[in-house]
Formats: sequence, structure tokens, C-alpha cells
Amino acid sequence: MYIPESFRISDLETLHSFIDQHSFGIIVSEREGNLLASHVPFLLNKDQGVLGCLRSHMAIKNDHWKFFEKACEVLIIFSGPHAYISPSWYEKKPAVPTWNYTAVHVKAKASIVSSDVLDHDLNELVKKYDPVLSGDHTMIPDDFKERLMQAIVGVQFEITDIEGKYKLGQNRSANDQEGIIAGLKAQPDVDSHLLAKFTEEYTKKGE
Repeated sequence: MYIPESFRISDLETLHSFIDQHSFGIIVSEREGNLLASHVPFLLNKDQGVLGCLRSHMAIKNDHWKFFEKACEVLIIFSGPHAYISPSWYEKKPAVPTWNYTAVHVKAKASIVSSDVLDHDLNELVKKYDPVLSGDHTMIPDDFKERLMQAIVGVQFEITDIEGKYKLGQNRSANDQEGIIAGLKAQPDVDSHLLAKFTEEYTKKGE
């Protein structure tokens, strides 16, 4: 990923936090000239390995998991808020239109996990996203869960490299940055509002 220094995020805690908040990512891998991509939810174990470890699962009918039967390297992409930025929002002109966005890229070694690890990860995933469901075992009885687990495969990704990019107008003046936030807030779409909130919070952290 091309990252000008003004947009680079290197702090591991910040990168981990971003993954936790935007944990639906894309796995991209290659084998024998074939490229595959899968969109899946991830769990992050920050304390496993030097840079952390990601775990997920995919349908057994998705041939992508077969790439991981032999350990291989993958790229995982996590995307956050993004939106169009109009030059009319800047104080300093002339300027060009652009697109501001946030992203974290992870390189990792992929492998298959045991059914016990998969069971644990599924419980943790439900606990994170649906605590009400997690506490109600009548919704997903054990026998029903066991049948469902036969249709999925658990996968693990040991992080070997991680980099982040927050393109939020840090290369612009303070007045231009305020113009970006105001312009985004005035837009009708949700993505612009999410980026405005992210930009505002990130700017305040740097003050």
C-alpha cells in the first residue's frame, strides 16, 4: 500500500484497535497463479505472536480454505470510513478533488485450526457481536451447532507485517482540515458522516 509519511500509522496499539473496530476484512491469496479473495469477520488475539494473530472461518464449499492446508502467506485488508472530498471545502486554493479513507493491511501466515479452536472462536465471535444470543443457549442448541460446524472451516493468520494509512487531510492546514470535517458533515450520506466523526476524533487526539 502506498503510504506518504504524513498518512502513515505505525503504532501497533492503534492498528490493533482499528482492526477490532473494523473487523470485517478481505483475505487475498495466490496459489499457482490463481488469485482468490474472501470477505470474512475476524477475531484478533493481540497477545499471540509478536504482532498478533487473526482467526476466522469460511464455508467448507469455499475452495479458498484449501489454499491454507499448506502454510502460505496472505494479504488481509481492513477498511474504515471513506468519502469524497471536495476542493471547495478548503480555504487554500487552487486544489483538486480527492478521496479520504482509512485502511490497515496485514500480511500473515495462514493455516487451518482444529475443531476445538474453531468452537472457541465461534463462541468468542458471538460474544463480541451478539452478547444476548451468547447467553441464550436455547437459540443455538449444541446439536444444532455441531451440525453447522461441519459446514465451515476454521483458519488462523499469524501476522508477519502490519501497516496503516489514515488519509484525513493531515497534509493540509488546520483551517482546511476544519473545512473537510464541516463539508463531510453537510453531506447526506452515512459514509461522509462516519469519516467526519473519525477525522474529528483523530484530530483531537493529536492536539
